[in-house]
Amino acid sequence: MRTIRVVIAKPGLDGHDRGAKVIARALRDAGMEVIYTGLRQTPEMIVAAALQEDADVIGLSILSGAHMHICPRVMALLKEKGLEHVTVVVGGIIPDVDQDKLRAMGITGIFLPGTPMQSIVDFINQHVVPRAEVV
Repeated sequence: MRTIRVVIAKPGLDGHDRGAKVIARALRDAGMEVIYTGLRQTPEMIVAAALQEDADVIGLSILSGAHMHICPRVMALLKEKGLEHVTVVVGGIIPDVDQDKLRAMGITGIFLPGTPMQSIVDFINQHVVPRAEVV
């Protein structure tokens, strides 16, 4: 088996990426391979990165409140590209009323500000099995 590969993305116009960088470092320190796509990513750019990087996980960091616009598009694009096996987690400002809607569309994990890094690492390790390396 290969290492779990995680694409971390900051979709939308939110310019605050400190949390995303902290999470990327924590996942790397836990032995995962992390690709940070940077700020202002579109859903199309995020899914293209996941495809190109053969990602097991997409982590979306959304503090702007645009999660109910961005997440459905990311999930639709994953399906369109045949990437339903990619686990999607979201971190940021996610109101309680939206969490069940996100889970219903296929978002596996939702992490609010203040979630311990180890909880995110443990969640990914428990819910993601890296696919075998293609030879």
